[in-house]
Amino acid sequence: MKELELKYGCNPNQKPSRIYMADGSELPITVLNGKPGYINFLDAFNGWQLVKELKEATGLPAATSFKHVSPAGAAVGLPLSDTLAKIYWVDDLGELSPLACAYARARGADRMSSFGDFISLSDVCDVDTARLIKREVSDGVIAPGYEPEALEILKQKKKGNYNVIQIDPDYVPAALEHKEVYGVTFEQGRNELHIGDDFFDNIVTENKEMTKEAKIDLAIAMITLKYTQSNSVCYVKDGQAIGIGAGQQSRIHCTRLAGQKADNWWLRQSPKVMNLQFLDKIGRADRDNAIDLYIGDEYMDVLEEGKWQQTFKVKPEVFTREEKREWLDKMTDVALGSDAFFPFGDNIERAYKSGVKYVAQPGGSVRDDNVIEACNSHDMVMAFTGIRLFHH
Repeated sequence: MKELELKYGCNPNQKPSRIYMADGSELPITVLNGKPGYINFLDAFNGWQLVKELKEATGLPAATSFKHVSPAGAAVGLPLSDTLAKIYWVDDLGELSPLACAYARARGADRMSSFGDFISLSDVCDVDTARLIKREVSDGVIAPGYEPEALEILKQKKKGNYNVIQIDPDYVPAALEHKEVYGVTFEQGRNELHIGDDFFDNIVTENKEMTKEAKIDLAIAMITLKYTQSNSVCYVKDGQAIGIGAGQQSRIHCTRLAGQKADNWWLRQSPKVMNLQFLDKIGRADRDNAIDLYIGDEYMDVLEEGKWQQTFKVKPEVFTREEKREWLDKMTDVALGSDAFFPFGDNIERAYKSGVKYVAQPGGSVRDDNVIEACNSHDMVMAFTGIRLFHH
């Protein structure tokens, strides 16, 4: 297939719309089910690059959950603890395959943002992963292949209209890439930067003890940022992104946004949240919304208005700011990546509140000394990569 007509572009009024190869060659994808749209393919192709590189960097199956051309989550296929299985709503599925674990982590890091996602998988989609995808609200999936039973499971989603794309894993894009804006063609070399073991060797802080696990987490952060709309910052812990701040004009706003998401991920694991008793009729998405409200400062309004009975069997106790701070202080050894330099030490101070121990950023700010000093004051380890990772 050399060309695929799409229903419309980014918006219904943008017609005609299609994808095709400029050199007249065959498209590297096959649509196995559904009718993916313009934004679906943007998410699919960006997400595929991300998981392909995560697999190459770590040797582990990888998954990402994309929304509006930025990842809401990305992870590799490490086993789930009982706690993570519960907060990701997969504790009823038994032991999951590594690929399914990767998607559970990618989806679960920020479940509100992942609602209605487009999924990218580094490996052939197996039955475990298909069963997990089938019960989530999602627009589609791209993978290098599908087990026959897994494909049949996915074809049942959305009344048979779920988008399933198979990509040729051996496809190599051209060295130059193009896009048009306002009728003007832009051309640039593809970002073929390889993020390997030596990417974090230039440690500029007093503390230079970079663990192997920290390097893996920083690699996940930087590869994720490579395909995240800039400006962007990514927090990672134990093989998965736990907070992504994308598309912000200010670096500190990226750090705050991603940090708040990382905090929410950790707060979901607190005893107060784990012990919430939901009404049986409340679905997973509504539980996610209720938890987000519960760990926020607005929950007092719900208690005062007596609306808690609409969601919970038992009236939840107030989760005070002091209790939340005490729990957050237990989150440690978080890795943080930034797609461009930190201009001020305030980013480090905010990151420290979310348990960040390891930092990777390009460096090159006139205030590098201030940023390094902020890291030293908290005994952090920071590497300068010397390479910016803007993505637009």
